Amino acid sequence: MSNLNELNRIANRLDEMDEKMPLLFVGHGNPMNAIEENEFTLGWKLLTKEIKKPKAILCISAHWETRGTFVTAMENPRTIHDFAGFPKSLFDVEYPAKGNYTLSNQTKELVQKTSIELDNNWGLDHGCWSVLNQMYPEAEIPVLQMSIDFTKSAQWHYDLANEISVLRNRGVLILGSGNMIHNLGMINWQNPESKFDWAEQFNDTLKSNIFSENHDALINYSSFGEAAALAIPTPEHYLPLLYILGLKEKNEGIKFFNDKTIMGSISMTSLIVS
Repeated sequence: MSNLNELNRIANRLDEMDEKMPLLFVGHGNPMNAIEENEFTLGWKLLTKEIKKPKAILCISAHWETRGTFVTAMENPRTIHDFAGFPKSLFDVEYPAKGNYTLSNQTKELVQKTSIELDNNWGLDHGCWSVLNQMYPEAEIPVLQMSIDFTKSAQWHYDLANEISVLRNRGVLILGSGNMIHNLGMINWQNPESKFDWAEQFNDTLKSNIFSENHDALINYSSFGEAAALAIPTPEHYLPLLYILGLKEKNEGIKFFNDKTIMGSISMTSLIVS
């Protein structure tokens, strides 16, 4: 869109908001959650009854890692089936949410910490659409994704989040999608209800530090030692949490939901900030 007046007209429409949108971090878990009915998908559905319907959604998903930072800017983002070995019924799912060029451009202009590039190739990966397919099945809300620069530190991502905070006042729901504990190599596939002591304890450690707003410890998670090495062998599923914590304001509360570890080494624990 090259017409500046039209861009400003749409931008002003985005600015019309009576209250600040909450923040969400969601443990997305198994891609089958996109189409199954279970305790976690029920938690996502119930959440939509608690919050104001957003004008747009900006998702930071564990499944879009890039060198540099990108924001989707296409009118019709494709549904990416970025997994294998699942039933055809899951691959048949399309989530036809529109994009929003104005919001993409606003996000680009807001961020000064790095140069954000507008992307017309990615789309919506399962970290994003598997959750939204349950929360907003009509796909009537425009959705963007912002990528995770895998070359940057946890502190860098936490600091970057603050630069997009103004979007909350423009009707944008910012959604971080990952898992606080995510170790695929140690999953107990035979018993979804299995518990590993280290995972249960570390999940509690993370929650305690989130409640006490000890963000420095959460950013420097490797200082937690062996438990952190087991829980976060790679950072991509953890970093979306740091975006949400980086956006949280001092006077805001936190509520946990879907608070459970599954298959031994996956945490579905999620939170809403408002």
